[in-house]
Amino acid sequence: MNALHKPVHHSAVFDHPEMGDHEDIVFVQDKATGLKAIIAVHDTTLGPALGGCRVWPYENPADALTDALRLSRGMTYKNSLAGLDLGGGKAVIIADPRKDKSEALMEAFGRHVERLSGTYITAEDVGVSPDDMEAVARQTAHVRGTKATGLGDPSPYTALGVFEGIKASAKFVYGSSDLSGKTVSVQGLGHVGHDVARQLHEAGARLIVSDIHAPAVLRAIDAFGATAVDPAEAHMVEADIFVPCALGAGLNARTVPQIQAKIVAGAANNQLQTPADGEALKKRGILYAPDYAINAGGVISIALATADSGDKLVREKTIAIGETLATIFERAAREGSTPERVADTMAEERLAKAKSA
Repeated sequence: MNALHKPVHHSAVFDHPEMGDHEDIVFVQDKATGLKAIIAVHDTTLGPALGGCRVWPYENPADALTDALRLSRGMTYKNSLAGLDLGGGKAVIIADPRKDKSEALMEAFGRHVERLSGTYITAEDVGVSPDDMEAVARQTAHVRGTKATGLGDPSPYTALGVFEGIKASAKFVYGSSDLSGKTVSVQGLGHVGHDVARQLHEAGARLIVSDIHAPAVLRAIDAFGATAVDPAEAHMVEADIFVPCALGAGLNARTVPQIQAKIVAGAANNQLQTPADGEALKKRGILYAPDYAINAGGVISIALATADSGDKLVREKTIAIGETLATIFERAAREGSTPERVADTMAEERLAKAKSA
C-alpha cells in the first residue's frame, strides 16, 4: 500500500480527548502563502460560533488541533456565561507570528473563513494584530473587532474585565477590592497583560512581571517600577495574587503546589491543564477565577460594539464581569464546589434552556 492510500485512523480526530461535542473541524491549507490552519466550531446553539484566530509556532499539527479544540469549547462557555447570543469556535494558524505572518497569509485565512458562510466568525487572538484582522476583513465579512465592525482592538476590554475580576477576587478573599499594597505577579506582557499591569499599578499594587519577550519586560519595568522574574518562576514568587496572561495549561500538577498566592486570576485561556488541577487549587485554599469568565471583555466588545455605537454598553457589561465572578465564588462556597465547575454549570444551564426552547 503506497503512502497516498494509507488509511487515516479515525482516532486521530474523532477519539481525540478534547473532541467532545464539536460540530465542525476544518483543516485549512494554502500553499501559495504557506497557510496551515485549523478552524474548530464547537457549538452553535446560541448563534454563530465566535472566537479568535491564534497564530502560534506549534511543534506539530497534533498540538495545534488540541489547542483549537480546547479553545473553541472554551468560547462556547465564555459566550454563554457572558450572556451573548453566540456559539463557540476558534482558529489556530501554525506559524511564527514574528517571522511567518504576512498580509497574504491572513487574506488567505479570510478566504477560508468566508467559505464557512457565517458558521464561524473570527477575531483577534494571540499572535494576531488589528492590522491582521483588517487583512482578513478584505476577504470576508465574518470578522469582528475591525474598524468597520466595531471598536477595533478588543484587548483593552479584555484587560478591563480581568482587572475588575481581580478586584472581585480580592474582595472575596481579603474582604476588600482595594489593591493598594498588594503584591501581584503578572505572567505575560502582551497587549492584555501590559494593560492589566498598568491598571494594577494605578491601583497601587506592587508588580512582579515576566514575559518570554525581553523588550516587553523592560517596558513594564520602566513604566511601572516593576520587578522582573523568569516566566517559569512567575507562579512561585511570594505574592498576594498571581495573574497568568500567557498561554494555557499553566496550572498543572507541577505548578499548583508551588503557587504562593491566595488568588489566581488572569487573562490566559484554558489555564487548568486538567479538572484535577482546579480541585488541587481549592484544597490549597487558592481562589481561582475561571478563565473564560474573567477574560470575556474582549469577546463582549467584538460581539456588542458597532462602529457607531461607542463603547458605553460594552464597558458596562465588561465591568459586570466582577459581579458574575462574585456570584460564581459565592455559589461555589455554598455548594462546596470549585469556581470553574460552577461557571461551567451556569453556562450549561443557559445552553440547555436554549436547546429546550
